[in-house]
Amino acid sequence: MTEALLRAHTRTFASLRKHRNYRLFFGGQVVSVSGTWMQNIATAWLVLELTHSPVAVGILAAFQFLPYTLFGLFAGVLVDRLDVRRTVIATQVFSMGFAFVLAALTLGGAVTVWEVYLLTGLRGTVLVLDAPSRQALTYQMVGRDELPNAVALNSSLFNAARVVGPAVGGLIVAAAGPGACFLINGLSFVAVLAGLLLMRVDELFPVDTSRRPTSLLGGTADALAYVRRTPIAMTALVAVLLLSTFSFNFNVLLPVLAQTTLHSGPNVLGAITAAFGGGALLGALISASLGRASLRALVVAMAGFGAAQLLLAPETSLIAACVLLFATGLSFTLWTSSANSTLQLGAPDHLRGRVAGLYYFAFNGTGPAAGILAGWLAARGGTELSFAVSGVIAAATAVWAATRLQRDGRLSGLPALRVGGAGARGR
Repeated sequence: MTEALLRAHTRTFASLRKHRNYRLFFGGQVVSVSGTWMQNIATAWLVLELTHSPVAVGILAAFQFLPYTLFGLFAGVLVDRLDVRRTVIATQVFSMGFAFVLAALTLGGAVTVWEVYLLTGLRGTVLVLDAPSRQALTYQMVGRDELPNAVALNSSLFNAARVVGPAVGGLIVAAAGPGACFLINGLSFVAVLAGLLLMRVDELFPVDTSRRPTSLLGGTADALAYVRRTPIAMTALVAVLLLSTFSFNFNVLLPVLAQTTLHSGPNVLGAITAAFGGGALLGALISASLGRASLRALVVAMAGFGAAQLLLAPETSLIAACVLLFATGLSFTLWTSSANSTLQLGAPDHLRGRVAGLYYFAFNGTGPAAGILAGWLAARGGTELSFAVSGVIAAATAVWAATRLQRDGRLSGLPALRVGGAGARGR
């Protein structure tokens, strides 16, 4: 048993142990992403305070994700043409600036809901390029062998911050107001920028740059053609699109759950968001310990994601809501890590940035409509209706994906994409 635990521990943190550049990146992200989650919870609460409307929080989500809808399909083409490390540095600098502007407006007592929407939209525009760039940079930092592990560790970092950031952010909002969270987030970008600037460029893994796209439309068409002719990629991408549209709107629903369903304040919002993040962190660590992209884990986790939300829908107890949100979070990172790694491992070098761009377009591109839909459902039937709809669609998507993969002989014949295995041969 002890030996098995040691092996699992070694696998879980393999990419951090082996790659200095990734350690620098990871360390900076620990600080910065925690600040980002503090800002996320503070922004949603600020809008709710300014408007007293769940629909207004849905509109906030629309501004956050509208840039993905408009530009997400083409972001990957730019990533495949640019130096990804320099691109990430630039996106972090812009995000820092937006955080400081929002802090100044809020602390000065001059902020309006439309200024919050505008700055959220500008930050979302930057993130359209930032997200696939960070994925492409991860591949260059750790190489193909450690990519599934690094993707899962990125998820664990993101979700550890989801635990710490909202919990601390809720306390800070209650004690000092949302403006303090925005200021702390702006300062947190110093850590990630330091890590990026200290990297050794000569230690980055080389990628094939001889087939870079020459045009936005042509480059995007090449990526879409690849997905169409690759059943695993198509299934993973459609599943991500459906679940992210109809079943992953917690940025809208958790503030409403805290204020309207549980009749509480920002402290409880921090607690329930942290409960989701705690489950998501455990799911990411489980995924990292697997060291592979598992199609079976993808399907099972999607089903669990739906079931947990169906059980959450009628709950009015804080403890029960936290337990079920923990289960929802665990399932969430298992299916997102599996989908992300599956897509990246199967993609050839010259398409990897574009495939990452398609993943983020599927995950975020329908955010405006999804956020407004979630807010509308919450206004009509409370979080009970919203979570019920989310759960049914997630469960149905899991059944569809399992049926499609089983029909193609993928679920039984290819239980996992291992390095050097079927995923590599697909290239």
